[in-house]
Amino acid sequence: MPSLVRARRAVAAVFLSAALLASTAACGGDSSQSMSASAQASPTTSAGFERQRLAKTRFVANAGLAAGATYQWIVKPYRAGTFKKGADGRTFALVKAGLAGAFTYNRLKAAVNNAKGDPLLSKAVAPLTAGIESLKGLGTKLRKGEVSEADVGSFESVINNVKDAGRSAGAPVVDKVPSASELNGG
Repeated sequence: MPSLVRARRAVAAVFLSAALLASTAACGGDSSQSMSASAQASPTTSAGFERQRLAKTRFVANAGLAAGATYQWIVKPYRAGTFKKGADGRTFALVKAGLAGAFTYNRLKAAVNNAKGDPLLSKAVAPLTAGIESLKGLGTKLRKGEVSEADVGSFESVINNVKDAGRSAGAPVVDKVPSASELNGG
C-alpha cells in the first residue's frame, strides 16, 4: 500500500508541474522579471529591440490561443448544431463555450497589451479595441444558452480582424487550441 501512495503522489507531482509549466508558457510569462536591476535601470538599444521581439511573440501566442479557443469551442459546435435545444451534449458544450468566450476575451486583451510593445503592431491593433470590448459579456451569454448567429459571428469577426492586423504588422497568427484546463484557468 505505501508504494501505491508514493506512486500516486509522484504522478500528481508530475501532473501539477506540467500544468504549472503549461499555464506559465500559455500566459507568456514576464521575462522582464528575470532581468537584473541594472539592466532594467539602463536599457540599451538591444534591450529595446528584444522587448519588441518578445512583444510580437507574446501577441502571436495570445491571439493564437484566442483564435483556437473560439474556433474549437464556439464556432465549430455552433455550426454542428450542438447549441440547439435538445441537442446531445448541449449543456456541456455551452459551458465550454462560455469558458472559451471568457478565455478569448482575456487572451485578446493580453494580446492588445503585448502589441503596445511594438510600434507597427500597436498601430495595426489599435482600431480593434472596441471590437474586443464588445466580446466582454458574450461568455456569460454563451454559458446561459442565449447564443445567436450574430454572437458567434462577432467572435469570428474579431478574431479574423486580429489575425489580419497581426499579418499586416509582420506577426502572423496561427490558431492554437488551448486545453480544457487552460480554458478553466484562463
